[in-house]
Amino acid sequence: MRQPSLRRRPGRALWRRARHVADGVSLPEPFDAEAFVAGLAAERGRPIELMPVSAPEGAPCGLLMSTERADYILYPTNTTALHRRHILLHEVGHLLCGHVGSDAGADGVAIDAAAGRQLMPHLSPELVRRVLGRTTYTEVEEQEAELVASLLAQRVVRPGGRREPAADVPEGVRRFDSLFGRAGRRAP
Repeated sequence: MRQPSLRRRPGRALWRRARHVADGVSLPEPFDAEAFVAGLAAERGRPIELMPVSAPEGAPCGLLMSTERADYILYPTNTTALHRRHILLHEVGHLLCGHVGSDAGADGVAIDAAAGRQLMPHLSPELVRRVLGRTTYTEVEEQEAELVASLLAQRVVRPGGRREPAADVPEGVRRFDSLFGRAGRRAP
């Protein structure tokens, strides 16, 4: 006998939470990263600074750092615009979900201090170590941030809400679309 409830409940709960978080976010149309982050910072009453960096090989794609003064989102300049946007939305997902990090990331390894110095050469080594220790996440937190980012990215690409697929679209594609669509919203 199959026991689907044991395996699927955490996934369903994760999807529900990610959808709830993403649905509560206002996105500018057309999407503009600077305007989005400024609006989010104003809503939260806390500065968020975008920091473009030239990421060395093997460094994290993006990084969220929180200090007493502000939240910093580091993103690589040496990747595509689409990838940069997804990195931004992923790091914002961590903020929106209230993730606070731990001493090791999803792969169980803390971010290398040398990589931190390369990414943030203008910060003191003590601050870099303290901040990096708080900005690595569990596998579940990474999944949640990734789901939030994907749901937000879907809204960026398809602004104005969900649209019904054409009549000749196969049912499997309709079900897949419903995973990423915004429930209850229909375009005219």
